[in-house]
Amino acid sequence: MDMKGKTVLITGAGSGIGAACALRFASEGCRVILNGRNAGRLAEVEEEIRSRFGTETLTLRFDVRDRKAAEEALGSLPDEWRAIDVLVNNAGLALGLDKEHEGNLDDWETVIDTNIKGTLAMTRLIVPGMVERGRGHIINIGSIAGDAAYPGGSVYCATKAAVKALSDGLRIDLVDTPLRVTDIKPGQVETDFSMVRFHGDAERAARVYEGYRPLEAADIAETVWFAASMPEHVQIAEMLVLPTCQATAGIIHKEL
Repeated sequence: MDMKGKTVLITGAGSGIGAACALRFASEGCRVILNGRNAGRLAEVEEEIRSRFGTETLTLRFDVRDRKAAEEALGSLPDEWRAIDVLVNNAGLALGLDKEHEGNLDDWETVIDTNIKGTLAMTRLIVPGMVERGRGHIINIGSIAGDAAYPGGSVYCATKAAVKALSDGLRIDLVDTPLRVTDIKPGQVETDFSMVRFHGDAERAARVYEGYRPLEAADIAETVWFAASMPEHVQIAEMLVLPTCQATAGIIHKEL
């Protein structure tokens, strides 16, 4: 499908998979709306897009956990940016790696509010317009963690299982429309994910990726692009993407 000139909104676009998706869509002539919390990072992505590809960008700075801010930001979109063709629900995080009976309740609230409620809010605010226009694609960034729990990750895994259920449910709800729904489920990807999970402990975060070659953010952006650019009658419902050395969430071959 010809994507040139399409409008794509990406949450969590300031770094990692979100930034890589923004660059990938921009490279194909798409107009990109960048969402995130960090103004400096968003500005860097916006500048890279403009300098490399010269495509149009627009930044909406808000936290997807803040529904009112999301409503106000989307309501402020200029008329020429309102017809969003692709929504990439990428914003998400994990905090801590504690046992379920020992975890931090505040961390859990942040994870649940971002990964589940943030995804729901963006979907609820944007998809009705897609239905009205008779076109659109919702791409949710899930995780292999949504398929099975792993030690210390029960809450994060639960949120990504919810993303899968929300994707499947939305696909059912939209089956009588031309809209498409995709759940992309990465395995180990080297981004700042582990830095966030371990509250800025760089040494601990680096150990997560030692001894093997993990995926890169650009690898996931390529799968997102693939799903979005397929012919309109083709819906990539779900895609599990792993580094070659990974079999399950907990089985990774490392050469240490």
